[in-house]
Amino acid sequence: MRALQVTALEGPDAVVVADVPEPDAGDGVLFEVRAAGVSFPDVLQARGQYQSAAEPPYVPGVEAAGIVRAAPEGSPFAPGDRVAAMTQGGGWAELAVAAVDDTFPLADGLDFAQGAGLVLNYHTAWFALVMRGRLRAGETILVHGAAGGLGTATLQMARGLGAQTIAVVSSDEKERVARDAGAHEVLRSDGAWREEALELTGGGVDLVADPVGGDRFVDSLRALRPTGRLLVLGFTGGAIPEVKVNRLLLRNIEVVGAGFGAWMAGHPDDRRTVGDEVHRLAEQGIVRPIVGPRFALEDGAEAMRLLEGRDATGKVVLVVGP
Repeated sequence: MRALQVTALEGPDAVVVADVPEPDAGDGVLFEVRAAGVSFPDVLQARGQYQSAAEPPYVPGVEAAGIVRAAPEGSPFAPGDRVAAMTQGGGWAELAVAAVDDTFPLADGLDFAQGAGLVLNYHTAWFALVMRGRLRAGETILVHGAAGGLGTATLQMARGLGAQTIAVVSSDEKERVARDAGAHEVLRSDGAWREEALELTGGGVDLVADPVGGDRFVDSLRALRPTGRLLVLGFTGGAIPEVKVNRLLLRNIEVVGAGFGAWMAGHPDDRRTVGDEVHRLAEQGIVRPIVGPRFALEDGAEAMRLLEGRDATGKVVLVVGP
């Protein structure tokens, strides 16, 4: 079958189209991939910079959507079902396998490209906002990286939960995407966004969702009201920030880690809970993944370069099947 392979830990330059053996389903769900998501962890892993290493050559891709070909007896799935799944790699191929607990029905209102941006981003957003951030209706959340896949998911989810949303973006195009995702207000990352957020809220936001990190982290703390929370979602900005904990003490604020993968590995029952909640919100029309650039499978290296250059808006997707 056709697939993309990372042949060396050299990033997009080492990604090639290859003919590889079909995967063994084992006790997982085997599905025909129609679309696969391109995520920042894929880029980091291809450079050997991610926390979980893969030995080249390997097929990348941790999220995909498609049609079930085979499923274990007694599982909720049957051949022909439309699904979205989080794989343990191997999603950038014509066939992929996911564990039953990491496979979810694809809501009727979503297409396969949207399904390819569903599990990693929206499940992470629900886990982060509800289980870790304790977001409540009526609170205000500020979202960094708000035009990306996780950012748009966080905006949609927060608005669906009844929060007021403030997006931080870097361009007019990204502002348009953030507003489409449900931002009530949009601020510019190269401007006085902290001061503007304080003015908009009359003293600070209740929650900051930060997948960027880097040098804006301290200003994010300063943008919180007393007893506010800052969600650490990742470090797409490259640098991992440090915090002087006296800031937390003096203002009674919190820094909260939201490591979705690590949590789910130790709490498998929560996977289905989160999946059911996201599916419910998708059927209500609240969850609608915003698909950005679409690439053919053979152009996967270009998709990675776009993401690595921070130029993507919405979810970057590889179109694999018909």
